[in-house]
Amino acid sequence: MDVSNEDVDALKELVNVGVGMGSNTLNRMLSSHVRLSVPTLQVLTPEAVIVELAKHHNGILSSVCMPFKGNFSGAAHLVFPLDSAHNFVTALTGEEADGEDMDAIQAGTLSEIGNIVLNSVMGSISNALIVDLTYVVPNYLAGDVNILMDTHACSDTAVILFARTRFNIEELEIVGDIIIFLEVGSFDKLLDAIRKYEQKMEIC
Repeated sequence: MDVSNEDVDALKELVNVGVGMGSNTLNRMLSSHVRLSVPTLQVLTPEAVIVELAKHHNGILSSVCMPFKGNFSGAAHLVFPLDSAHNFVTALTGEEADGEDMDAIQAGTLSEIGNIVLNSVMGSISNALIVDLTYVVPNYLAGDVNILMDTHACSDTAVILFARTRFNIEELEIVGDIIIFLEVGSFDKLLDAIRKYEQKMEIC
C-alpha cells in the first residue's frame, strides 16, 4: 500500500472531525457528558487487524456494523470488548440488568451510539471529500474477532482503516475501535479523493 504519512494524517483529521460531531450529538441526547478522541489511525491489512485487535481485546467483542456504498463501498464498525461495552452501557443508561435483559439493553444502546458515531464519521469523510455515500441501518454483532472478518469475507489484499477511539464518560475511560472495511478498489478511490482534498487544503 502506497500510503504517505500525509494521507494518514488527513484521514485521521477527518475521522476526528466526525468523532467530534458524534460526541456533540451524544451530549445533546444524554444526561452524561461524553468525550471522544482518536489518538491513533492506521491503514492495515486484514491479518494486521486481527493482530492489532488481539493485543487489546480478548474474547467476545460487541460491534455495531454500518455498511455503506457510493463513490467507495464497504462497512464501518464500532467495536468494544464485551466488558467495556457492558460498563459503557451501564454508565449511559444506569441499568444494572443481567443476562438476556442486559443483552437486549446493550444491543439497543450500542446500536444507537454506533449509528450516531459512525454516521458522523462517514458523513465527515463524504462531506470533506465531496463524495456520495449512502448508509444501511446499523446492525449489532457479538462474537470473537473472526465474526468481523467473516462478515466481510476479506481478501488478503483488502484495506482497512483502524482508528483507536477513547470514550470518556463520568471519569470512566473506555477504549473502542472504529474499523472501516473497504471493498476491493475502494481504497484507491478514497486515496485519490484524500489527495485532492490535501491539494485543496494547501491552496487554501
